Amino acid sequence: MTDFRPPFRADHVGSLLRPAPVAAARKAGVKGAELKQIEDSEIPALIKMQEDVGLKVVTDGEARRAFWHYDFMDGLTGLDIIETGGDALGFKGATVSLAPTIDKALDFPSDHPMLDHFKFVAANTKVCPKISIPGPSAVHFRVTPDHNHHAPYADQDLFTADIAAAYKKAVQAFYDAGCRYLQLDDIFFAYLGDEKQREIRRSMGQDPDWMIQRYAWMLEEAIKDRPEDMVIGMHMCRGNFQSTFVATGGYDAAADAIFNHTSVDVYFMEYDSERAGGLEPLGLLPKGTKRVMPGFITTKTPELENIDDIKRQLEAASKFVDMDQLGIAPQCGFASTEEGNKVTEDDQRRKLELVVKVAQDVWGEA
Repeated sequence: MTDFRPPFRADHVGSLLRPAPVAAARKAGVKGAELKQIEDSEIPALIKMQEDVGLKVVTDGEARRAFWHYDFMDGLTGLDIIETGGDALGFKGATVSLAPTIDKALDFPSDHPMLDHFKFVAANTKVCPKISIPGPSAVHFRVTPDHNHHAPYADQDLFTADIAAAYKKAVQAFYDAGCRYLQLDDIFFAYLGDEKQREIRRSMGQDPDWMIQRYAWMLEEAIKDRPEDMVIGMHMCRGNFQSTFVATGGYDAAADAIFNHTSVDVYFMEYDSERAGGLEPLGLLPKGTKRVMPGFITTKTPELENIDDIKRQLEAASKFVDMDQLGIAPQCGFASTEEGNKVTEDDQRRKLELVVKVAQDVWGEA
């Protein structure tokens, strides 16, 4: 009997290129029940594609979202996404002018839309359903001091404690909705390995090293009391918008915090270019059941990686962490925003097929 309990050897970060009817409807301004009907009709095919390539875990491709993080954050009590009129995110070669703002205490509402998004996936798959949401760090990192209008949150300890409390409620709510595999996209641990990003934070009066430690604390506060049968994944990258990026730098500054100060089960780590630094930080992963999914397969370009090269990279990683604690996944999503990366649906499928093929060749299972 096939085992569909996480973690798996083959996995992916979550987002997929939006189905053409969904993209066209959104571009035409279709909203509400009409848009939901189109999404409901298209997402099952996305799920089936993941099943057909041999994955044991599937998502809805984030097809209902405009952004990997802002849609979830906009559903939190006390937070709104606003138009800034300028470049808010700092991608190389692309502009995003939206930013979150806070004007009252944060909370996770019991009717958050993504609870139903998860339930839809669970009802339409024969394998393990997973949902990815932005991690706690996303709220603190993206709500810059000039957009934090809730006076008590000038106290950073209080602000981060409230973020953690809201996420703790979110984790339980997803569990109650049937979720047993929840992924938190905490990409800003990786951002804070970039000296330019660190300097930007210092200019805001923030200490990047304190942020890394506090982000680990927030994450652990959110997940530490989860039921034993709930698996937590986390993803880290350096930006992904229409195949562009923001940050450069290794995991050295964050590795101890993420590996040894959180009870995360599965780590999705970008490793498709020199921007991610070396494999040495993997040596800080404690021996046991934690698993790293090194992203040697890129979602940013269409060229298909050579399977023997991927195997050699896994062998290199195994010098720092036991091969039994490794798996394989792409380095990021294929469409962190609704625009998608500069790849085709065929490219996307071939990359996912490669993930499954590598897992089967190396570990004898996907």
